[in-house]
Amino acid sequence: MPSLFARDALLPDGWAKDLRIEVDAAGNIVAADAGSSPANCERLAGPVLPGMANLHSHAFQRALAGLTEMRGMSNAADDDFWSWRELMYRFMQRLTPAQAQAVAWQLYIEMLKHGYTAVGEFHYVHDASEEMLLRHLAAAQASGIAIALLPSLYRWSNFGRQPLQPRQMRFDSDPEFILKLLERIRAHSSPDVVAGVAPHSLRAVDPGSLKDLIQGLRKENPRAPIHIHAAEQTREVEECVVALGRRPVEWLLEHMGVDQRWCLVHATHMTPAETAALAKSGATAGLCPTTEGNLGDGIFPLLAYRAAGGRYGIGGDSHVSRDPAEELRLLEYAQRLTARRRNLVVGERTPAVGTTLWLEAAAGGRALGRAMGAIAPGLRADLVVLDAEQPDLAGRSGDAIANAFIFSGATDLVRDVMVGGAWRLRDGHHPQEEAAARGYKKALAELLA
Repeated sequence: MPSLFARDALLPDGWAKDLRIEVDAAGNIVAADAGSSPANCERLAGPVLPGMANLHSHAFQRALAGLTEMRGMSNAADDDFWSWRELMYRFMQRLTPAQAQAVAWQLYIEMLKHGYTAVGEFHYVHDASEEMLLRHLAAAQASGIAIALLPSLYRWSNFGRQPLQPRQMRFDSDPEFILKLLERIRAHSSPDVVAGVAPHSLRAVDPGSLKDLIQGLRKENPRAPIHIHAAEQTREVEECVVALGRRPVEWLLEHMGVDQRWCLVHATHMTPAETAALAKSGATAGLCPTTEGNLGDGIFPLLAYRAAGGRYGIGGDSHVSRDPAEELRLLEYAQRLTARRRNLVVGERTPAVGTTLWLEAAAGGRALGRAMGAIAPGLRADLVVLDAEQPDLAGRSGDAIANAFIFSGATDLVRDVMVGGAWRLRDGHHPQEEAAARGYKKALAELLA
C-alpha cells in the first residue's frame, strides 16, 4: 500500500507534525517518521491517533441498551447490579445464535465508527457448543474489527460451589470445554484474531477449576490473555472474604501469579495495598466507566493506581456507549467528582488530559494479546483519522485536538479507520452499515416481541 502522510499525528511521546507512516503487506507499521514530505503518499484527511482497544465486551448486551432504565422493573426495592442482572438473564434466555451474530455485527461496526479497532469478546453464553463463539468471530470478520475471543469459564452461581440456577445453564462450562474452544479458535488465528480465556469471576469459578484452566492454557499458549471480573461490587468483595478469606484482587494476586497476561476487569473496590500491588504486577485494569456508572458500581481509584505505575485500558462492557471518547471523558470526570479538582489524569509528557487519556488507554490494548496501542514500528497499523473539517476541530493542533475529541461532546469526529493496514471506515461510513442495521433491527424486533 502507499505510504501515508498526516499533518498531525499522536505518537507515543506526544503530537508530531508531518508524519510519514510506512505499512507493510502484513499490516504492520515499519516506519513512522515526523518532519517528512508528503510526496508519493496518501494524504490523510485529518489528525491521526492510534486505534483504541475495547478490552471488555458482552456483545449481546448491546440489544439491552436503554431497556432497563425503569425503576421497579426488577421488583427490587433498590435497583443495582444484582437487580439489573435478573433483567439481563430474562433477555438472554431468548437469544438465538443468529440474533447474537446480528447484534454483534451492528455493535462492531458502531465501535469502528467511533475509533475502536479491536475488541475483547468476554463470551459466556455457550449453550454447550462452540456455535455462539464462532458467530461472534463471523461478526468481527464481517465488520473488519480485530478480535480477541475470550471464552468464559462459568461453573457456579456463587461462592461455595453453589450450583448454577436454571437461568444460568447457558453459561455452564468446565476447563476442558474452554480449552477445546481454544483449539477450535486456533484454526482461525491470525494477527487480527487472538484466543485467550476469561474465567468469569471468583464467585463463578472455584480455585481448583481456575488453576486447572490456567495450567491448561500454559500448555496451549503460555502468552495468551487472561481476563476476569474482579471486585466490581461491594457485595462480591464481602462474600469473597467470607468464602476465601481474602478480597478478590488480593486473592488473585496471592494465588494466581498475576502478571502482564492478565486483565482484571473493573477492580473497582480495592484497598490502597491492593491498588499498589495490582499496579506492580504488570496486569492491566480493564475499566468500563459508562457501564460502571449505569450499574452504580462505584469509582475506580485511578489516581492512586496511576501514581503506582499501573496500566489500564477501557471497555464497553454492556455497551450503553460504543464511544471510547465518552468512556475516557467519564473516567476523568469521575475522578474530578471524587477529588473536587480538575485536569487530573496528566503525565510528564503533556499537561493535556485528552492526550494523556488516549495514549494510556490505547497502550492498554496490549491486554488483548495483540501488538497494538501506538503508532510505532513493529505494531499493527491501527489508525483513527479525525475529520479536520468538523467545527470542533477547527483551528486545533497538537494537544488541543485530543482535548476536543474527548471533551467537546461531539460524536461525529471520526472520519477514517484502519485495522491492520486495511481501511474499514471511509468518510465516516462502513460499507456494510446498512445491511448490519437491517439485521440488528430484525433481531431486536424478534427479541422484544
